[in-house]
Amino acid sequence: MSNFLTNQQIASLVEAIQSAEENSTGEIRVHIDSNTEVQHAETALEVFKKLGMHKTTERNAVLFHVNFERKYLTIIGDIGIHEKVQQYYWDHLHDYITSEFAKGNYYRALKSAILETGLELKKYFPVKGENHNELPNEITFS
Repeated sequence: MSNFLTNQQIASLVEAIQSAEENSTGEIRVHIDSNTEVQHAETALEVFKKLGMHKTTERNAVLFHVNFERKYLTIIGDIGIHEKVQQYYWDHLHDYITSEFAKGNYYRALKSAILETGLELKKYFPVKGENHNELPNEITFS
């Protein structure tokens, strides 16, 4: 698990993912990495692919890949959402999360980022009919 989040906080983050995805077709995942020492961005991309995030119908999946020990965060938005929000959005979100992490606010930062991402997904990918959950909501670890 994680030394930076309690089991209760992890469960709450899963609920936040469910809530964030409720009104959009987008998918959000969180992966907590305790193994990678270098090449964090490359590892995040591997995790993105391993989790099948590039296979969503509208290519609108978002991954928060976190390595608390190494103080590293990668956010990957697939091509569908990235085309809508552009790099500025990801940079702003990254800056917010890392500034909160620096204060020790790991849970609050991730929950806020998940919910904010859900609002962006809702704006650009609203539900039109049935909303199939294409990817699991649980947090993954390595």
